[in-house]
Amino acid sequence: MNTTAMSPLTVTPLGFIPDLKNATLVPFNETACENWKEIHHLVFHVANICFAVGLVIPTTLNLHMIFLRGLLTIGCALFIIWATLYRCALDIMIWNSVFLVVNLLHFIYLLYKRRPIKIEKELSSLYRRMFEPLHVPPELFQRLTGQFCNIQTLKTGQAYAAEDKTSVDDRLSILLKGKMKVSYRGHFLHNIYPCAFIDSPEFRSTQMNRGEKFQVTIIADDNCKFLCWSRERLTYFLESEPFLYEIFKYLIGKDITNKLYSLNDPTLNDKASKKIDRQPSLCSQLSVMQMRNSIASTSDSEDGLQMFLRGTSSASSLRS
Repeated sequence: MNTTAMSPLTVTPLGFIPDLKNATLVPFNETACENWKEIHHLVFHVANICFAVGLVIPTTLNLHMIFLRGLLTIGCALFIIWATLYRCALDIMIWNSVFLVVNLLHFIYLLYKRRPIKIEKELSSLYRRMFEPLHVPPELFQRLTGQFCNIQTLKTGQAYAAEDKTSVDDRLSILLKGKMKVSYRGHFLHNIYPCAFIDSPEFRSTQMNRGEKFQVTIIADDNCKFLCWSRERLTYFLESEPFLYEIFKYLIGKDITNKLYSLNDPTLNDKASKKIDRQPSLCSQLSVMQMRNSIASTSDSEDGLQMFLRGTSSASSLRS
């Protein structure tokens, strides 16, 4: 009996150090690279450089997404050229064609959004003076003035509104050209100049009470042109645009404040009215219609009007 039969387990003696220099490398699997292949064509590397540059563009850059999509589009086009002319790889060409179409469409869409918005000549001064300082985008202003409003004209002497006759529920207007005169029972109150709301007090009061009538008469003192909104559709639009809704609240409040100061000084001219740039205060929350009612309740004569004007002038001096 052979007692020296070899055991199937091989025992490595202690202190044995394997010879790594003469060891033969065995690949992990059949697809492992035995040798590096040659470097790809320059087109391949330029395509990857486009991808790398596009991905490292800082997001704080104003045109970040346009540059990113443009570079991705160029990179995909170069990959298609490389796969078609130098590698003859159909799968690479197909996938990059899909990526090219997606990025190109997105790139065109971003360019379309950045296109210059052309504002009508008649509305350009209104935008620059009232809406642009409040950072209203031109496309939002175009939506505001292009769907449910129109430009109307009045000749000298024609009435925009007659007291106790014209409803305040129908419209809201901004004067674009000319000058209007506001009076109450024949008493002159103030003028309305371009880039000012014609019926802002009535718009504010209408939010609380429907079915009201104008308590003043507004007559064109020159040949006038004004922008007129349908009040119902404007209100619906502002409810869907919270930013523009807040802008209108500020502009209407400021306009009412300016009209209150004009009542204190009916001789206030256009240059002086432009300098009034106060934040809407408590006065801007008051309706000029309530103020006009106080005139009527005090007296029907000119003495009542003068009493009211003296009261508002003393209130103004206390505020200052």
